[in-house]
Amino acid sequence: MPLSKASQSDLLLVLVTVLSALSWIFSREAVQLMPPLLFMCLRFMLAGTLLAILARRQLMEISGEQTWRAIRVGLVFGFAMCFWVLGLTHASHVGEGAFLTILGVLMVPLIGRFLFAETPPISTWLAIPVALVGLALLALKDGFRPEIGQIFFFTSAFGFAFYYALNTRAANTSSATNKSGEVRQRQGVPPLALTTLMVLTVSMVTGLASLVLEPWQPTFNNFAPMLYVWIAASAIIGTSARFFFQTWAQSLSTTSHGVVIMIVEPVWVALLAALWFGETMAPMQLAGCLLIFTALLVNRWGAVRKVLKSIL
Repeated sequence: MPLSKASQSDLLLVLVTVLSALSWIFSREAVQLMPPLLFMCLRFMLAGTLLAILARRQLMEISGEQTWRAIRVGLVFGFAMCFWVLGLTHASHVGEGAFLTILGVLMVPLIGRFLFAETPPISTWLAIPVALVGLALLALKDGFRPEIGQIFFFTSAFGFAFYYALNTRAANTSSATNKSGEVRQRQGVPPLALTTLMVLTVSMVTGLASLVLEPWQPTFNNFAPMLYVWIAASAIIGTSARFFFQTWAQSLSTTSHGVVIMIVEPVWVALLAALWFGETMAPMQLAGCLLIFTALLVNRWGAVRKVLKSIL
């Protein structure tokens, strides 16, 4: 019996979470061999080039206004990725960092409240105290001494929250009122074109940050052979393939369980970090991560309930 489009979409999104988790591992390996911001520049430049080949028709058809909207999303995403990779560089625990970063999903309704006057669901207000307790357990595991990596990850979560909010609006068709009071339809940016421009913009943002903040010469004088592997794997598997499959999954169905599936990513990261780097979690770390994951489920309870109903 062939799978429905919704089921195909769900399976593809599971693959997306695995690819995203793998990118954490590849990136962690790379930043131990070269400046982190320079790595991000090369990773997103290669990924953006590959995506541009696939999206060339969409890129030729979009308007200047759509292009600028995609670039704005990329600027915010670039800011978030700068702090993310700095967090990855300084983190003592990759799995913990994944749970800190995913807090950006929880912050999206709050960003919508303050930027777009949207009303957050009750589930968000219920989830926030749970997440704060989890965050406190992570920060207090050695007394109140938050690590620099934790601070970078938490800052990146804010950036990702803004990115999620803006990306949704850039992709969707909406109504806009001009200065003369006329209401006009604003076409959404096609997903592949949006992703391509966003990824290339991240490359420029991280490249400029690296040019200002990092020394390049030692890296190119001592370019380790394995570094080519980690850059290529991060760009092709962790970025290009991930976004391609995510776009494909979202095009198949509007009734998939994507909202729930995507928050499983930190679980994959923690498992892969345990297998790859031999990481283990102290009881307080584990409790903090479990509370953050619980907060995400509470925040997405409407979608979680639908998934449970469809399974049962």
